[in-house]
Amino acid sequence: MTLRGPADNRPAMSDVRGPVAVLCSGGLDSAVLLVEMARATGRALPVVVHAGHAWETAEREALARFIAAVGDARIAPIRDLDLPMGDVYGAHWSMTGAGTPDWDAPDETVELRGRNLILLAKALVLAAIDGWPTLALGSLAGNPFPDATPEFFAGLARVASDGLRAGLTIVTPYRGLSKADVIRRGRSLPLELTLSCARPGADGIHCGDCNKCRERLEAFSEAGVEDRARYARIR
Repeated sequence: MTLRGPADNRPAMSDVRGPVAVLCSGGLDSAVLLVEMARATGRALPVVVHAGHAWETAEREALARFIAAVGDARIAPIRDLDLPMGDVYGAHWSMTGAGTPDWDAPDETVELRGRNLILLAKALVLAAIDGWPTLALGSLAGNPFPDATPEFFAGLARVASDGLRAGLTIVTPYRGLSKADVIRRGRSLPLELTLSCARPGADGIHCGDCNKCRERLEAFSEAGVEDRARYARIR
């Protein structure tokens, strides 16, 4: 059984053995991680979990465009998993698109309780069945939520390994990095094709007025890299 302790789920890329499944959205953190994992391990599988959030269709399309533009044969076809959460989240802004946290909203307002638990639960079962020993997430240093801590990931991997009779590891190689750091690492990639927006338009364009757009634009500015993505407006 392969387990990681709380301090060990931020490995060097060279320490991770493939095949590795990467939980992906259409955002730049998971997109860059997917490419780096593919290059480091020789085989990376992008996994998208569809819970029914308002931005998911636009993100899934962005991820497909990004992968096509990268053109790396070491990236496997996207694996889509359905896990509808409308009956749990109800009329939450993330499901309806109404009342999305705006530009000035604090990060706490974008928390989705249980988000990583939801994403990982189904992915871990599939990983055990299909034989992927490692699942990777692009969780960053600034993530303040309780389901993004090293202790949470290590504990979940332990429970899943026991319950599924499989050696499973959850890794977060970017745990010590900021979004600006990730942008610098991936500056040669088509980052303009990624989507980091809680309220994207029907054509997949960033709204330019939500908390996630602000976070993205500030990170590009800090990194000293031009963001060539399209925005409906920019505050």
